[in-house]
Amino acid sequence: MGRSRRPATALEAFFDLERFLARSATAHAGLPELERESERRGREVLRLALQAHLDGRGHGDVGPALVADGPDGPVRLSHKRLHTRRLLTIFGEVSVTRTGYGARGQPSIHPLDAELCLPARTYSYEICRRLTRAAVCGPFAEAIALIADMTGVVVPMRSAEAIVKDAAADFEDFYATRAGKAPGPREILVGAIDCKGIPMVKPDGAQKVVRRRKGEKANKKKMATVAAVYSQAPCVRTPEEVLDSLFASPDAPARRQRRPRPAAKRVWASLTADKDSFIADVRAEMVRRDPRHRRTWVMVTDGERALQRRVANTFKGVTLVLDLLHAMDKLWKVAYVFNPEGSPGAVAFVRDRAERILTGQVSQVVKGLRQMVTKRGLKGEKAKTVRDVANYYYANRERMLRPLPQQGLADRQRLGRRRVQEPCACALRTLRHALDRRCGRTRPSAARRLPLR
Repeated sequence: MGRSRRPATALEAFFDLERFLARSATAHAGLPELERESERRGREVLRLALQAHLDGRGHGDVGPALVADGPDGPVRLSHKRLHTRRLLTIFGEVSVTRTGYGARGQPSIHPLDAELCLPARTYSYEICRRLTRAAVCGPFAEAIALIADMTGVVVPMRSAEAIVKDAAADFEDFYATRAGKAPGPREILVGAIDCKGIPMVKPDGAQKVVRRRKGEKANKKKMATVAAVYSQAPCVRTPEEVLDSLFASPDAPARRQRRPRPAAKRVWASLTADKDSFIADVRAEMVRRDPRHRRTWVMVTDGERALQRRVANTFKGVTLVLDLLHAMDKLWKVAYVFNPEGSPGAVAFVRDRAERILTGQVSQVVKGLRQMVTKRGLKGEKAKTVRDVANYYYANRERMLRPLPQQGLADRQRLGRRRVQEPCACALRTLRHALDRRCGRTRPSAARRLPLR
């Protein structure tokens, strides 16, 4: 199945594809080879068809001269010359020859560029769109390899970073000018804020270190602030229902409760904005949705005291709720002090204390943990782990079960679990998947992709 000369027209390329498939049937070629070669030849058919279309559009000649606006008034561009530029598309490389109008000391203007919506760079807008979508889901190297595999176009790393940076240029302005969707009559407005450390690689030209100091890591982390805002209809759940969803056995019959899904969810993150400015942006998003504060507002955070203070200062009079998943992580740490990891005893330990927390007995859980340190004679790291968790619960006890106006216990117990916090947790999972990879990124590079994620 040797390759013949390269076809000159799309019709020749199509006939070449037909002949290849006919020869493959005689040679009993396998499907993998057929797929790869048919894709390559089919892409050539489309490339030549696109090239023929561009050639048929003419050169964009609009007359003997063109008058354009200049800094000192109208400028007459009467010097005409044909210019050819190459363009990399999803089908391969094509060329566009167009008429340029210029004058001494003035850049040339090509009317055909505006008619065809040609990009300023070599890569077509469709290549840029696909590269951006791939880059926000993983490392740049994987995005470049994916585009090369799909289109045959290899985009250098520096160009890929510039394309993604341009794609994120209007992110803040877009959300600042659009009208937010107001919550429904029975919905609450939820905001969730969290922080995530992202490993950074050293930029090019950074000073090399012969030997790192004790405890120093190759890639330092930069904290990204993550937020989610959405509307949520109330979903009353008992502590038992919450525990069943947390500790459901694979063999137990599934008891699915139809719950309303979050509406008008927006999730975003930033590496460059300071926390106060970022929290102010979250409040601005919630104000756009509920300008007169007619709905109940709820803010979900983890147990970081500095973050909680910033949120409380910005959202005065708003209910603050501790993320239950963060609280559960602490319980598991204590459980593994007294039980082997993954043992039934550890599961029973966590379930018992989680049930007490959900029924409003946070102070009793704190008291019990502190007594365990004394009664069991814990020392060293084990004692420190249990005391730290007890202090964590004590410091956040008001945010773990805080009554809302005209709401009962069952209503407020659902606030710290799943449907309130899932969007922020989803954003963190996206960040971990996309940025906590083997290849970290420099701060400017990561900051470009975070808004798009």
